[in-house]
Amino acid sequence: MIALAAHGFGIAHFASLPPEAPAWKIADYESWQTISEHFRHAKWVTVSPTIGIAFWDLIQPAFMFMVGVAMPFSFSRRTAFGDPPNARLLHAFIRAVVLVLIGVFLYSIGHARTNWIFPNVLAQIGLGYFFVYLLLNRGQTAQISAIGVILVGYWAFFYLSPPAEDYDYAAVNASLEDGEIFTDSLAPWSKNANAAFAFDQWLLPQLRSPVEDEASEAPPDDDSTQQEANDVDGADARKSPKKTGVFRKWFFSNPEKYGYNRGGYTTLNFIPSIATALLGVLCGQLLMSGKRPGAIVLTLLIWGAVCAGLGLAAHMTVCPIVKRIWTPSWALFSGGCVIWMLALFYVLFDVLPFRSVSWPLQVVGMNSLAVYLMGELLYRWVGDNVVAIHLSGFLETFFPTGTLDDEMFGRIIQPCAVAIVFWLLCVWMHRKRIFVRV
Repeated sequence: MIALAAHGFGIAHFASLPPEAPAWKIADYESWQTISEHFRHAKWVTVSPTIGIAFWDLIQPAFMFMVGVAMPFSFSRRTAFGDPPNARLLHAFIRAVVLVLIGVFLYSIGHARTNWIFPNVLAQIGLGYFFVYLLLNRGQTAQISAIGVILVGYWAFFYLSPPAEDYDYAAVNASLEDGEIFTDSLAPWSKNANAAFAFDQWLLPQLRSPVEDEASEAPPDDDSTQQEANDVDGADARKSPKKTGVFRKWFFSNPEKYGYNRGGYTTLNFIPSIATALLGVLCGQLLMSGKRPGAIVLTLLIWGAVCAGLGLAAHMTVCPIVKRIWTPSWALFSGGCVIWMLALFYVLFDVLPFRSVSWPLQVVGMNSLAVYLMGELLYRWVGDNVVAIHLSGFLETFFPTGTLDDEMFGRIIQPCAVAIVFWLLCVWMHRKRIFVRV
């Protein structure tokens, strides 16, 4: 969450400096190019022979997984407080709807009207949350079976819907050079040529009232945390929408014509990500089981190995690992990685005596939604109006002259300073017992 709110600490932006920039007289250009790969989303295939899997691509699976881990604890707490089953069910449903609406709100910034698209992490969590809740307390066998049914069924959904042989990939921003186009039996997982893309082609135009017969122009592709929101091809928003009913005019009157998502993200990603959250539920139940710490750690390591191994096996045979469309192999492989992450943190902060060291992370985790929204809505404002105006003198005291310039290390120092400001706000909120929750 800290890395996301800090926009990757500016590492990818810093590494994009041209080779002749003054910064590379001090820093090693090639090393920073390698480091920066961990702070960018993979173009399509998510495992690389050089860096393996990028840290940046594991952030969203970690979010989905953490939601699942927390759910057994939350359910147990609400049950202990005497909340009736119907009240818990209603709360889960309302939470899901609110998360989706917050995601849509973030997508709509910079658009003429509400922009109903759903690949944002909050929207994805919201779309799957209620279904995960329905599987709580259903028993481990039922939960594992649900994971299998979801992943196998989603694989079949793609496999049985291959693109036509003469499919125009160039028209949907898919490139063979970037590894976005597969052939033969893997063709159904090509970018913007798959079953989930076809679903969006049906669904998303229903959620807007575009000007008819208008040519569209795709916006430039960018790799920001709101990339999914900016990656949509649309018509000129200044045109007047066609006449519609009152309800549609209120909520679904976006005049932008939906074309495709330039990043290849799809609404139905939430279905296989339910499996990711269910892996978290299984791990949360394990942590609450009362087993000895050694047994818990061993179980987590084994579960992680099984998931990662199955994901890699699927990747090499029947289903490529692609995070942008959350392929079943990605759900398994990334699930194994985040299970191992949980095992590491469990050892450090629950088994070993390092719990106090985690306090700087706890204050962020207790207000994770607030930190995410600060990163999405206030990052630029804090950078321009707090760091640049009020903290420049302070920073110049500790850094040599010129270090804060854009062509030097300013691209890293400013995002880190913004992250510290956000963290201090979290400390203040924690001490005041202010927690933003849904």
